[in-house]
Amino acid sequence: MQKVIQIIDGVTRHPAYRMQTPVNLCIEEGEQIAIVGPNAAGKSLLVDTITGRYPLLMNEVSYDFTPSPSQMACDNIKYITFRDSYGETDNTYYYQQRWNAHDIDDTPLVKDCLPQTADTVLRDRLYALFGIDEMLNKHMILLSSGELRKFQLTKTLLSHPRVLIMDNPFIGLDAATRTLLRNLLSQLSEFTDLQIILVLSKTDDIPEFITHVIPVDNRICGEKIPREEYIATRKPVPAHVLSSEKAEAILHLPEKEGQYCSSHVIDLNKVSIRYGERTILKELDWTVMNGERWALSGENGAGKSTLLSLVCADNPQSYACDITLFGRKRGSGESIWEIKKHIGYVSPEMHRGYLKNLPAISIVASGLHDSIGLYRQMRPEDVDICSWWMNIFGIEGLKDRSFLQLSSGEQRLVLLARAFVKDPELLILDEPLHGLDQNNRRLVKDIIEAFCLRKNKTMVMVTHYEEELPAVIDHRLFLKRQS
Repeated sequence: MQKVIQIIDGVTRHPAYRMQTPVNLCIEEGEQIAIVGPNAAGKSLLVDTITGRYPLLMNEVSYDFTPSPSQMACDNIKYITFRDSYGETDNTYYYQQRWNAHDIDDTPLVKDCLPQTADTVLRDRLYALFGIDEMLNKHMILLSSGELRKFQLTKTLLSHPRVLIMDNPFIGLDAATRTLLRNLLSQLSEFTDLQIILVLSKTDDIPEFITHVIPVDNRICGEKIPREEYIATRKPVPAHVLSSEKAEAILHLPEKEGQYCSSHVIDLNKVSIRYGERTILKELDWTVMNGERWALSGENGAGKSTLLSLVCADNPQSYACDITLFGRKRGSGESIWEIKKHIGYVSPEMHRGYLKNLPAISIVASGLHDSIGLYRQMRPEDVDICSWWMNIFGIEGLKDRSFLQLSSGEQRLVLLARAFVKDPELLILDEPLHGLDQNNRRLVKDIIEAFCLRKNKTMVMVTHYEEELPAVIDHRLFLKRQS
């Protein structure tokens, strides 16, 4: 049997990038692989070893990409990382850039970033699957996180890789697109030489075309086992992960001083948003009352994140709209920074904007002042409250580590702690469980549920997975894409 990728007693030369034990792994022709494990288990380290990013001490990775004309790993292996859901990882992006029209003109269009290909059949199929034709003349910066992922998948598949590695490919995609993508990958793996490796934190999301699973935990690469065997032995997720003591501690947090207690939290009156010729929101009326917990849903590109950017005043067009927050009309003289003190927020755009080389606790503390970095000295009481919330999210041990050295799942937990740290009256959670493993998903849901049971707490949450919604949801808003 052709051994497409083989590693024997693989140990990286640099100690910082080593697994706990030598890597022994063999992926044979026709095998479709899922690499699974909890957050910070070492899944990305294993992929970096497979792709040859980090040289090995003795035995280098062995490749056989037949029938590909090239045997170079860089020609045959394409890797879409988790962070691709936030767009290109250049240094020119800044948080809120997506909403600032005057900074859009100098950014490239989607059509300029897609490769030319002679395989028009595959191109047309991908364009139809992901709705690329509708996106071709859009600026890259205007794409939603789901649209960005569709773009990255199209761009990569058009390069005809022999091995395609995808980190959490289904996150950020609406349910219909997830199904279509599974079907496409299944057909490509069946009728072409493409071999697929999925890196999954959400282990109940293993598609049927996957033949084998490689479990990773504590930086140890487990043995490759058949998919059915893995599913049969998979441990169920507990009904609750947050301890009763921590849940009680959240429920009994003291009321903070100076909080807003308005009966109306969000009022939008016939709000419309346009970018160029494209209408994102059209005459939207929406009222959120104190204590309500809303699920905001809709297909990719329907305007969910745009709507939330208006509420948080990250979008300059918010000042041209009839918006009232906590009973205070936008543009009537209120300070947006005063309003932001009462809103806790996390989103894919924020995650990308927070790629800062700062200790994790500094990222959490920035939520106290609504800044991207930390520009103030932390007071002892700030350290205490940040440490308290990091403990609630199970990440207190990470507080002195650089944010950039954390796994994407750990980064998301840090940003969630940042959203809660000021005990906000309004929680806005835009796809908050992105990249989290099963246990951490349940943990965050537990925290949200405990938090929202308190007086004067209102929440709006976006997710494409129905099962991610906490039990406290009592209202729904579904957005449709404008033609």
